[in-house]
Amino acid sequence: MKNIRNFCIIAHIDHGKSTLADRLLEFTHTIQITEGQMLDDMELEKERGITIKSHAIQMEYQYQGENYILNLIDTPGHVDFSYEVSRSIAACEGALLVVDASQGVQAQTISNLYMALEHDLEIIPIINKCDMPNAMPDEVEDEIVELLGCDRKDIIRASARTGLGVEEILNAIVERVPHPEGDEEAPLQALIFDSVFNSFRGIIAYFKVVNGVIRKGDKVKFFNTGKEYDADEVGVLKMDMVPRPELRTGDVGYIISGIKTSTEVRVGDTITHIARPCSEAISGFEEVKPMVFAGVYPIAPEDYENLRASLEKLQLNDAALTFQAESSVALGFGFRCGFLGLLHMEIVQERLDREFDMDVITTVPNVSYNVYDKHGVMTEVHNPGSMPDPTTIDHIDEPYIRASIITATDYIGPIMTLCLGKRGELVKQEYVSGNRVEIYYDIPLGEIVIDFYDKLKSISKGYASFDYHPNGFRPSKLIKLDILLNGEPVDALSTLTHESNAYDLGRRMCEKLKELIPRQQFDIAVQAAIGAKIIARETIKQVRKDVTAKCYGGDVSRKRKLLEKQKRGKKRMKQIGNVEVPQKAFLAVLKLD
Repeated sequence: MKNIRNFCIIAHIDHGKSTLADRLLEFTHTIQITEGQMLDDMELEKERGITIKSHAIQMEYQYQGENYILNLIDTPGHVDFSYEVSRSIAACEGALLVVDASQGVQAQTISNLYMALEHDLEIIPIINKCDMPNAMPDEVEDEIVELLGCDRKDIIRASARTGLGVEEILNAIVERVPHPEGDEEAPLQALIFDSVFNSFRGIIAYFKVVNGVIRKGDKVKFFNTGKEYDADEVGVLKMDMVPRPELRTGDVGYIISGIKTSTEVRVGDTITHIARPCSEAISGFEEVKPMVFAGVYPIAPEDYENLRASLEKLQLNDAALTFQAESSVALGFGFRCGFLGLLHMEIVQERLDREFDMDVITTVPNVSYNVYDKHGVMTEVHNPGSMPDPTTIDHIDEPYIRASIITATDYIGPIMTLCLGKRGELVKQEYVSGNRVEIYYDIPLGEIVIDFYDKLKSISKGYASFDYHPNGFRPSKLIKLDILLNGEPVDALSTLTHESNAYDLGRRMCEKLKELIPRQQFDIAVQAAIGAKIIARETIKQVRKDVTAKCYGGDVSRKRKLLEKQKRGKKRMKQIGNVEVPQKAFLAVLKLD
């Protein structure tokens, strides 16, 4: 146990975590690097160049004549996947804090750092990309010293691309990161921090042994669900899974026990022996709180059960996804899913399409509100369709977040304008260093759900970094905006919005839908309504055949007779005709600008 080191790599997005992980693996001869980012094995990760999942891998390293086992967990940097980071941190004793030499400390760096400090991890600060022509290692060093309060000599300068400083990092891990604490004689306690679905072997759980020893063939049970299994195979994670006869305290590995149902494996659960169980589960593991909700519906109604199975398998690999069944008048049966943010929602949709071949329609994302009626009873509302009758509502509370934005001073003006336009309230601003400033805002979550992040990036030319955490509920004047097609409400397009935005939003939605809904044989009225009051209307003109083309001259009553006949037919068609809303109309409503 003295020679085991468990550590993760944390950093802001694009600061070079995965490339550094590659260099460490190459230096310890764990694998041959054939292409960049060996740990990002998902097709989507390679395409977008981002890490979506935490990846665990074991390396062996010789230092001063002794062999050490290093368990590395590479983590995502994007704010939407911070739950992955929190799980990795729970399974480690140390963290490499990677900061880009050309960009300095950014918002996600700080929030991941605080998460690591809460778990008492040993932090090793590293300045990466020191070989870049625009690197400013001295200024970045000042920022890290101010943030961490460490000595300058503790900071390692490195370049993951050229391999500069890699040996120094490995030596620092061995010297500075404490070995895992635990008792091999105690009853078994192992923390599950991830799981994957394999169609041949069932569900494979990844865990870290905190106390005790687990051997192949042991009878084990999961503490919180109480389910019992045989450990058919245990082993460690290299590039593939490597079976071992036993795993001891401090080891990180996997267990295969033929679990078929995904609900039986919970991330954060504790594995223990049936014969000699531990007295309590491992604490310190937080439940995930979804921020954004959207309905996910199969395009073909008969795919409903397949969609449920796909979501369950996806949830194993992505514990931040939550879902429950719901139905909609326009779209039939589907699921109300909770996501951590918009990028998370987009990735889940892509993965459903690629890994499970599911075609789905996603409704407008929204957040959950607390609705109080006249008797003071509170109900939680996740979508506008389940809003109670407006006459019974006393007031609605909406969720707020505390946003921290780090940016160069040149962009303060436009960023403040953006935040005020989203009903934000300035809390404070602090100068981080030189010309960089951190601004704190309280903003309603509903306002940042759709396009806030994209706008922030374009205003600041990509320099602003953004991080947020929930900050309670506040009463707000919200109203439900309905979209009607030929007088029929389309529940998938209704939204909850603030009173001040309603008229403008209603008008823009009608204009957008007029462009996107294909013309029919009859007029379609697209209306926006608040309650019974119509606030905007557009008409999609009908496609008409020229029925008078065959009349060349003659009396006008012949033309009129043909037009009257056509008019009666159109009227009859309007009574039985229904309007299909294409998927791109749902998506376009998100990107109203």
